[in-house]
Amino acid sequence: MTINKSKRYNNIKLAFGIGKGVLSFILILLFVLLGYSSELLAELKSVTENNYLLLLLFTIVIGVVSSIIFAPVNYYVDFYLEHKYDLSNQTFWKWITENFKETLVGSVIGLPILILFFWVLNLFGQLWWLPFALAMFVISVVLAKLVPVIILPIFYKITPIDNEELKARIVRLADNAGMKVENVFKFDMSKNTKKANAAFTGLGKTKRIILGDTLLENYSEDEIETVIAHELGHYKHNHIVKNIIISTIFSFATFFLIAQFYSISINWFGFESIQQIDALPVLVLWSMLVGLVLTPITNVISRKFEYEADEYAISSTRKKDDFINTLNKLTDQNLGDKEPHPLIEWFFYSHPSINKRITYINSLT
Repeated sequence: MTINKSKRYNNIKLAFGIGKGVLSFILILLFVLLGYSSELLAELKSVTENNYLLLLLFTIVIGVVSSIIFAPVNYYVDFYLEHKYDLSNQTFWKWITENFKETLVGSVIGLPILILFFWVLNLFGQLWWLPFALAMFVISVVLAKLVPVIILPIFYKITPIDNEELKARIVRLADNAGMKVENVFKFDMSKNTKKANAAFTGLGKTKRIILGDTLLENYSEDEIETVIAHELGHYKHNHIVKNIIISTIFSFATFFLIAQFYSISINWFGFESIQQIDALPVLVLWSMLVGLVLTPITNVISRKFEYEADEYAISSTRKKDDFINTLNKLTDQNLGDKEPHPLIEWFFYSHPSINKRITYINSLT
């Protein structure tokens, strides 16, 4: 596997990702400026006068049209490119099925949140951002609890690992980190991809350590142990709690800024009220811009946490060489860019580049 191959793969995905974001922003802006937003709402009013039903229909129509517009891009990036670089195990129809499930699950979760947002917007007016941020905090905690026991099983078959020796090692590592683990799970990651991964998911009683079958099949017990030790490092350093606090602060700040910009600019686009359904795409535009500004800030914090978790992985296992070997193998298997451009890494990467991580690990005594 050559460096040029991983560079090409990541540069193509990055270029399409940026391009899709820019095009989405331009299309939404034109949708509003050219009056199509108001025209769509007027057409939908011939179906119903109920504002909540109008909002749902308005969102669904835009979602369907958006899906059609971006279908070629999504196909190229998510299906064709993954097969071209020999990373996917999906057939075309399997890819369609998985995307349909993702859309369905996203709708079941997202549409009620949309209705809640509109209710809060109408009830609290200019102060909508405060109660909605509070509601989103509660919802995010509930979803974090539900992901491993309800949402993930929709997409993957999750079962306890059958390697008792590996399970004992992981349980022992967790005990040393102060975390009680009753079982360790695997999921059939290979049904979709050749990539490998492990995750620490859930909150409270739904906490789970889950390993991709691609990881279990291609890595030694010592290598897997270092991966889990890294994940436990996040727990040991209270990154989960810190991330909840940081995410909450950023969430409140984000909604506050969006609300201010939305209110200030509403008249620029010819609207009279922030509660107008056809004005809501303007709020989406500000959401994209505010998110663009805050993304690199949150990534800086995330990268700091990753270094701390790496340090814990080494101190808890004393297997520096195994961990470095694992990082290199994972990067090769997942076709990661070991040394991205510094600006790209600063803006887009939530994890430090592998070369920087290895340099840091080698500096540890």
